[in-house]
Amino acid sequence: MNNPKGSVLVVGGGITGVQTALDLADSGFYVYLVERTAAIGGVMSQLDKTFPTNDCSACILSPKLVECGRHLNIQLLTLAELVSLNGEPGNFRAVVRETPRYVDVNKCIACGMCAEKCPKVVPNEFNNGLGTRKAAYLKFPQAVPLKYAIDARHCIWLNKPGRCGACAKACPAGAIDFNAKPKEHVLEVGAVALALGFDSYDPSPLDFTGYGRVKNVVTALEFERLLSPSGPCLGHMERPSDRKIPKKIAWLQCVGSRDINRAAHSYCSAVCCMYAIKQAVIAREHAGGQLDASIFYMDMRCHGKEFERYYERAKASGVRFVRSRVHSIWPAGAALNTGKGFDYGQDILLRYSDEDGHLHDEVFDLAVLSVGMQPSSYAANLLKDLNISVNEDGFVSASAFSPVATSRPGIFVCGPISGPKDIPQSVTEASSVAAEISAMLAPARWQATKIKEFPPERDVSAEAPRIGVFVCHCGINIASVVDVRRVAEYARTLPGVVFVQDNLFTCSQDTIVQMVETIRREGLNRVVVASCTPRTHEPLFQETLREAGLNRYLFEMANIRDQDSWVHQNEPEKATEKAKDLVRMAVAKVRGDHALAANQVPVHKMALVIGAGATGMTAALSLADQGFPVHLVDKADVLGGNARRLYRTWQGEEVKERLEKLIEQVKSHSNITLHLSTELDNTSGSVGRFKTRLSNGREIEHGVAIIAVGGQPWKPIGDWQYLYGEDERVKTLLEVDELCMADEKQFSGLKNVVFVHCVGSRIPERPYCSRVCCTHAIDQALKLKELNPDMNIFMLYRDIRTYGQRERLYQEARAKGIVFIRYDLNNRPVLSRNGDGLVMQAVDHVLKRPVAIHSDMVVLATAVEPRSDAKSLSKFFKCSINADGFLMEAHAKLRPVDFATDGVFLAGLCHYPKPIEESIAQAKAAAIRAARVLAQNVVSAESAIAVVNPNKCVTCGVCAKICPYAAISKDPVIQKASVDSSLCKGCGACVAACRSDAITLKNMGNEQIMAAIEAVMWE
Repeated sequence: MNNPKGSVLVVGGGITGVQTALDLADSGFYVYLVERTAAIGGVMSQLDKTFPTNDCSACILSPKLVECGRHLNIQLLTLAELVSLNGEPGNFRAVVRETPRYVDVNKCIACGMCAEKCPKVVPNEFNNGLGTRKAAYLKFPQAVPLKYAIDARHCIWLNKPGRCGACAKACPAGAIDFNAKPKEHVLEVGAVALALGFDSYDPSPLDFTGYGRVKNVVTALEFERLLSPSGPCLGHMERPSDRKIPKKIAWLQCVGSRDINRAAHSYCSAVCCMYAIKQAVIAREHAGGQLDASIFYMDMRCHGKEFERYYERAKASGVRFVRSRVHSIWPAGAALNTGKGFDYGQDILLRYSDEDGHLHDEVFDLAVLSVGMQPSSYAANLLKDLNISVNEDGFVSASAFSPVATSRPGIFVCGPISGPKDIPQSVTEASSVAAEISAMLAPARWQATKIKEFPPERDVSAEAPRIGVFVCHCGINIASVVDVRRVAEYARTLPGVVFVQDNLFTCSQDTIVQMVETIRREGLNRVVVASCTPRTHEPLFQETLREAGLNRYLFEMANIRDQDSWVHQNEPEKATEKAKDLVRMAVAKVRGDHALAANQVPVHKMALVIGAGATGMTAALSLADQGFPVHLVDKADVLGGNARRLYRTWQGEEVKERLEKLIEQVKSHSNITLHLSTELDNTSGSVGRFKTRLSNGREIEHGVAIIAVGGQPWKPIGDWQYLYGEDERVKTLLEVDELCMADEKQFSGLKNVVFVHCVGSRIPERPYCSRVCCTHAIDQALKLKELNPDMNIFMLYRDIRTYGQRERLYQEARAKGIVFIRYDLNNRPVLSRNGDGLVMQAVDHVLKRPVAIHSDMVVLATAVEPRSDAKSLSKFFKCSINADGFLMEAHAKLRPVDFATDGVFLAGLCHYPKPIEESIAQAKAAAIRAARVLAQNVVSAESAIAVVNPNKCVTCGVCAKICPYAAISKDPVIQKASVDSSLCKGCGACVAACRSDAITLKNMGNEQIMAAIEAVMWE
């Protein structure tokens, strides 16, 4: 590849496209982000809340959208489509056609006057047809770019020139331009990323659902809009027909999925079970726990991290789960002749058969169809034009070892367009795509980018406090409980406050722009935002202060959502008073805050990767291909990890050959230094400046670390032993894989084989699903059937969780005569010896009778559990682990490969059980997140750090012993404690431990803390 271009085209502005763009832009590449609609955000912007964290979807997404829209190295092209692409990797020529917005984005001030005066009312697509909008519209309240557009399909003027024009007359900025023409952009790019998203299945053709014919039958995405604060009901749960608050709701699973006959979609859509559970839980919260919520399902597929716990909590909270087959939905009322036709009433009648085959009729107020995913017609046509291979379901074909590559070199794919998947996996794949492109275009890094500059900071040290308070409604997340306007009015009375404003969404793009202008206009020198959590939004607001010429540390957040409205939902008056208290405390504290100097640390452009299985090797190789030196450490004496024991992937690819190729690439790469039979002895430092001592005596300075230590199979013991270790005919899945690799023909003489699922998973000791076992077991069973078609194979299972396109394996297994018998924890299978034979006893869930299976071999699908060394590594790097012992990511949805500790990343089984293709994608995602640090010369370090008053210090050494970052040592000159500003993270442990009050935290000293405490005591 000669002279590759340093720019990239990303097609699709959903969360996957946005994540890809941000990772690439921060790694040194210029990005053109192309989105078909008027704003970025995709389906995630339409969701109400996410699980298991219960975050407001719009709130956690908004900072990322705003960051993307304001990024100097990302150019947004909305209402645009890719029409042609020519060239080769490194040098593509893309033509993008931009449809007129008919609103000049440089003039539009997002005042909304055009929409207010527009007389044309049309269905609102963002609300899935529930409710209306105008022909002049804003896609959603937090849209990026926050600019109005005119819908040419419905605009009166554009269809009949000379008529109407109300928007142009009303616009105070003169932004309406009816003469705008389509534009064609010719872009020279080095690579292309396709983040084309998905379409929800349209259930109209399925007459049994009643959709479109029976009132109050909605799709899951429509229900999300009914719940959302920005939806047609403003967050108040109401049914569409009569705005009545439903008391009884039914969710119907697998609508348009796992349906060969009518929907023609044989695959599982992977996300529907969990979003139905989430909706049922949130709906019950809306109803104060008084809602009757029922989910009708075939198998509950709760295969993600913390998903099984969420499922169990939903059951415990009162959500009803009915294993069943739905027959039909009908109007519940008798026909009533209204003179204008027949009205059958507002309620619905659901007819279904339970697992015993009994037929039931039940009346509900509302039915929610859990519709599946499918490729959009736009995506299908574009993939065809680009000559990219798709599989029989229309999704992009991908290999387990190259999960984001397409059949056309230089074009990569992420998200549901390559198969149904949830938000964390989609975001992971987005970063994985960025890693592939970064490696391919590494020679062109920083060649096409610009550097963002901020205005000089005002010196406000001599000014009296002039505090601005911005109070957020957060849609209804706060405003439905807290009287926001009363809080705002109260804030005006506080000492030092000179400006107060309440906003629907303080983090929206227009409010951020207004905040910059307000700080300048009002001469504010301190800012308080009363809204949600600093965990997700503090960096956004701090950067806003910088853009206004203020020091970022003259800012404070009052969390009146997580700490108030969410925990006091049934006490609005008290919640309002508490919000006043929180705002008063924040104002009191920020009054005493001081500007802090920026603290920057030079970056050691070296990476440490811990764990040399397939995941760790992939991460190391990705970083090395991007041009960064890597130290790869593993306590084993060989490379490969668990992958050495795997026979083939669920797609039929043999693992051994691909693994050997990966091992050879790692061994021969000039940027990778191997440390086998080696462990970590100690680690100190922080992002950009870590120092790690290895057991082989080597000390490594590195800027980032990736933990990929894998997991391990649980060994059956106790009640789940099934004679394992006592009878050689009882094997685990991995042991069968190893035997297949040695000589697969040794199984051809077997007559009866029994597989037992969930051995050690989904039990109190390990209450999680191990994700891979169902697919692995069924794939092995099909292999045995291939060796001996006459073999009798029995699957003893609890729920079959062949999510996504793996469902085809389940269908194939049933078609080939493999018998599936369901069991539950109260009636588990029992294995015993009968002479020389093995007998498995179980209860057939269909016949309701006990069965005895004489078995030649029993295969146990055992749990995947975390390795013991994951816990010790987490302590080295100050990372968290969850209740199951798996390493905890910073945010389940938006930062699935980051730790809360900056500069440390995770991938593979140490994060959670997953198949090899997901581990590979996560490894590359971790690599690009690490590359974002290594691509910089310096990184910002914490400025709010500890400082020592040497006049008070007694040199007792307690602070140095307790500091988790080794940031404190004795100054050799003055013989007092001294803080290394590049290592200190401002945790405050030393402050709490100091017995002589010699240490304090900047902007968190006695002055600020006591001011906040005294403020809360005010009457």
